[in-house]
Amino acid sequence: MNIIEPTLVLDAGKCRSNIRLIIKKAEDSGVIFRPHFKTHNSLEIGEWFREEGVKKIAVSSVRMAEYFADGGWDDITIAITFNLLETDKVNKLIRSGKKINLTIDSPETLRTLLKKLKYPADFFLKIDTGYNRTGMAVEKVDEINTILSMASGSRLRFSGFLTHSGHSYRAGSKEEILDIYNDTISKMDFLKERFIEEYPDLLISVGDTPTVSIAPELTGVDEIRPGNFVFYDLMQYALGSCSEKEIAVVLAAPVISINEDRKEIVIHAGAVHLSKEFITNVSGIKNYGRPVLLNSTGWSNMSNDSMITSVSQEHSVIHADDKFFNSVSIGDVIGIVPVHSCLAANLAGNYRTIEGLVISKNRN
Repeated sequence: MNIIEPTLVLDAGKCRSNIRLIIKKAEDSGVIFRPHFKTHNSLEIGEWFREEGVKKIAVSSVRMAEYFADGGWDDITIAITFNLLETDKVNKLIRSGKKINLTIDSPETLRTLLKKLKYPADFFLKIDTGYNRTGMAVEKVDEINTILSMASGSRLRFSGFLTHSGHSYRAGSKEEILDIYNDTISKMDFLKERFIEEYPDLLISVGDTPTVSIAPELTGVDEIRPGNFVFYDLMQYALGSCSEKEIAVVLAAPVISINEDRKEIVIHAGAVHLSKEFITNVSGIKNYGRPVLLNSTGWSNMSNDSMITSVSQEHSVIHADDKFFNSVSIGDVIGIVPVHSCLAANLAGNYRTIEGLVISKNRN
C-alpha cells in the first residue's frame, strides 16, 4: 500500500456491501432510507449511495449540507438541532433550489426562524426518547401542540417527529438494543397517533446504527437515518451490530518502537488519528482499538488478545499477545480497527483504498 504515515484504509467492497444490505432492509421493511452522511463525509462515497438509487440524505451541520448540496444532493435533512446563527446560510441553500429539512426542539427556535427564514422549508420536531441530549419529552404534548400551531400556515411546514436513540451505543446486549428500539417506537407511535389526524402526512424518522442493524424488522417507523453502518467499527462489533467481516475501515499506522519486556508495540497514531473513544472489556481495561496485519487484499482478523491500552496525541501503545507481537517489527505498518469509525474518519484527511486509490472527503 506504500503507506508511511497514519492513513485511514478503506475496503470499498465491504463498504458498498454494507450500503446494499441496509438499502435492502429498508426496502423489505417499506421505509424511507435517508442515510446520515456524517460518517463518511465524502462526495465520492456518496456517489456509491446514488448508484443504488438513494436520493435523500441527512447531515450533521449546515456546512456539511453546503458540501453535499454543491455535490448535487437536493433533499437534505440537517439532523442536528438547528443553530439559529446559521439561518442566513440556510436561506442561501433554499434559494438555490435545495429542499432543506430543519430540526428544532423549542418554541424559541421556531419563533426566530419564522422571523428570519426567507423561504419555505420543512422541519422535524426532535423528540427525546431516552438519549437525554436534545429533543422534547414525549409527554409534553401541549408544548408540542403549541409549536405546531405556531408553524401552521407559515413558510415552515411540519414534516414529522425525528429522534436519535444514541443511548443504544451504551447497551450491553442485543436484547437491550431491541428493548431500546421497541421503547423508541412505542413513544414515537404515541405521538403519531395523537397528531396523525391533523397532520396525515407526518413521518416518524429514527436514526442509529445499532437498532437499525439489529432489529429484524423496521416496523413502526417511516424513515431511517443510520450512518455508522457504512464503515462499522469495533464498538458496533462489540454491540453485535455487525460481523468482523463487515468492518470496512482500519487505520494504517507505522510501528516506531517495541518493548520486549512488556510485550508492547508503540505506533505512530494517537488521539489525533483515532480519538480517545474506548470500550471496556470484562476486566475493566480500556480498549482503544484492536490491531490487525495488513496484506495485499486488506487485513487479517483482529487479534482478540491484543489491544491499544494507552493513547496520547501522536502515539498509541498496543499490549500484544505473543503471536501478534512476534509478527511485528519496527518499520512495519499495521492496521488498527477503530473503536468509533465516525471520529476516525472525521480526523482523517482522506481515505486510501486497498488498491491504493485516494478518496477525498470534506475537510471542513
